[in-house]
Amino acid sequence: MSGANERLVTIACESLGPGAALEGLFLRAFGQRQGGAVIAPPHPLYGGSMENAVVSELAFVCARAGLDSVRFNWRGVGASAGTPSGDLKHAAQDYAAALSLLRDTAPGALVLCGYSFGAAATVTQLSKLADPGATRLLLVAPPPQLVDLERLRAFRGQTLLVTGQHDRIAPVASWQRIAEELSAAKLVVLPKADHFFSTGLAGLARESAVFLQGLGAADQGESG
Repeated sequence: MSGANERLVTIACESLGPGAALEGLFLRAFGQRQGGAVIAPPHPLYGGSMENAVVSELAFVCARAGLDSVRFNWRGVGASAGTPSGDLKHAAQDYAAALSLLRDTAPGALVLCGYSFGAAATVTQLSKLADPGATRLLLVAPPPQLVDLERLRAFRGQTLLVTGQHDRIAPVASWQRIAEELSAAKLVVLPKADHFFSTGLAGLARESAVFLQGLGAADQGESG
């Protein structure tokens, strides 16, 4: 349970117009704060929201690793302003708004996270980051056809890619080929899991927690 560590936040989103905002949840790190994470939900046209079980699990993993986190609803979802959109350009704008809020509240190491469509939106941020930039990238079940592979290949921080053994949207074979081209990436395949993680959520939490170990001052010097 998050208790007083979690609160609703309003995320200004200039791309939606003056005064427009997205709905978000800020979860404060448990214990010593090491930095922050933004966590993007799955596709807004298929029920993706900040209440998604995978997104919520990632938030609590981040909190246990000493990271404040912001997860959010895409435009037009929940109390967020605007019209729901499956356009990755709109998703990138929404993610950037959440990232701006996080940077104002959580100095230190920066971890960019996303699930499914949200993982593709996460990658769009890599070339836009000012120093110190993202130090770690956590992508869960990213659809390879949506991910900007050029940006992903150029990223020099640590990357964790997680997909399920039976995931047809983020197939193992595709990500095995891509991971071989990445400089500092680990691919984890969760047995019996599919794209929706009705099975494998505990494994996802465990692998994510291992990946986030050792965050600290050394991470702050890396740049995306």
